[in-house]
Amino acid sequence: MAGASADEVEGFAIAVVREDGKWTLTTMDTSALGELGEAENLLRGLRSAGAVFGLLDVDDEFFIIVRPSPSGTKLLISDATAAIDYDIAADVLEALNVDIPDIDPDELDDVEPWAEGDFSVLSDLGLQEAVMSVIVGDTDLYADEQIGMIAARLGFADELSKTLEKLNH
Repeated sequence: MAGASADEVEGFAIAVVREDGKWTLTTMDTSALGELGEAENLLRGLRSAGAVFGLLDVDDEFFIIVRPSPSGTKLLISDATAAIDYDIAADVLEALNVDIPDIDPDELDDVEPWAEGDFSVLSDLGLQEAVMSVIVGDTDLYADEQIGMIAARLGFADELSKTLEKLNH
């Protein structure tokens, strides 16, 4: 998988918008799974007055929350070690000014994953930093299960289920 791009990864990219007290979810092009800049551009293109963020499930191995704002993009990645195998994970760590972990790819299965980024990325919407830490810290869950927990906490679990059904996920 070294340097896996969007063409080679499974998963989903969903744009989440909260406007006038209502959640709207739309699928993003799969190109968002391969390049952080592409995900940011797609989210900025939504032009909403409300909160906008992206939930990216990459190969069901890890997830990324991307939240563009005028002051810069807030990011959270559930597994920093993914940067060894996935370009987008490396992009996230670079944007966070965090070094890619110096781990032998053959030893990745023996390393406990850890999250990097802004744990308070969604706190203004009701998902506090401590709760986010618990969600990303549960490494027994798959990425889509962690995203489901985030959706449940914020109140858009039904919308997420419907969107994922359309994607046959």
